[in-house]
Amino acid sequence: MPHALPSASLAGLLYVGATAEPGRLAVLWRDGPTNREVTVSRGKLIAWAGAQGPSVARHVRQSLQQIDRSCQPFAGLSLDRPRLMGIINVTPDSFSDGGRWLSAEAAIAHGQALLAAGADILDVGGESTRPGATALSPDEEMARVLPVVKELAAQGALVSIDSRHSAVMAAAIAAGARIVNDISALSGDGAALQTVADSDASVVLMHMQGDPQTMQSDPRYRCAPLDVYDYLAARLAVCRSAGLADHRLCIDPGIGFGKSLQHNLQILARLGLYRTLGVPVLLGVSRKRFIAGLSRGEDPDSRLAGSLAAALAGVRQGVQILRVHDVAETRQALAVWQAIG
Repeated sequence: MPHALPSASLAGLLYVGATAEPGRLAVLWRDGPTNREVTVSRGKLIAWAGAQGPSVARHVRQSLQQIDRSCQPFAGLSLDRPRLMGIINVTPDSFSDGGRWLSAEAAIAHGQALLAAGADILDVGGESTRPGATALSPDEEMARVLPVVKELAAQGALVSIDSRHSAVMAAAIAAGARIVNDISALSGDGAALQTVADSDASVVLMHMQGDPQTMQSDPRYRCAPLDVYDYLAARLAVCRSAGLADHRLCIDPGIGFGKSLQHNLQILARLGLYRTLGVPVLLGVSRKRFIAGLSRGEDPDSRLAGSLAAALAGVRQGVQILRVHDVAETRQALAVWQAIG
């Protein structure tokens, strides 16, 4: 066993995550101001943990059980294969497709096209949350999204409402939405948690540092992957205490939301870590700015190749749901990648 693994006294600070390599695990821990990381086989990790005493053995055993549990169904949708959440921005100012689907008719037609292309979930949002975006009133948000949610749900689609406002969540659930996708992880509106808990809806809890108006103003982390993990673990605990069962919970590390390019890359390289939280992991990388930052500064419509590369890297680490603009292209990429195996 590598001597670099921590002592038993640090067991409570030990993070275990899946990796892209079958049978191997990532082990991360905080050691004072330093963050350390090694990879090791599952068998050797179990043997090492057993030699450290019962508390370490229990901690590692529970982490491994959580990884296995993270593949359970979400919102009634089995996760036996990667699932696609198609994006419907009913907004004039979203970073990529603002204005294209602003009318209810256009948004509904777009949703139908996404379903035909292979979307498993339709994520309807009425408020842009791009960096620097202006906040929208709940009333205006509801006027944009409710006709779209109601019609697509009536057609049998599994609809998600992308909102951080409890009034919008409640109205969308009443209109047929079965998932709430909240960038504030039910913390931005004091009534949001109870609104979801009192319903039958499931929820995606996303990490964001700050808010859309301020989040890209010098974001800072001690260790981005672990700080995001701790935040999501805390939000899951709050939701579970409110009565939300694990089959209603999903997490999203929030790529691009209060994170620099390096923060995004650090998180993307360790997505398997979040499976230890025991619920499905959703990844949203579609057309995001970090892709242009790594390439040639392309505009959002020219970031498909980078979106697919990041999405496949996520699936390779065990991500179960991809939130995407380009459903047909992502479905094709997944089909070829999985066939090559």
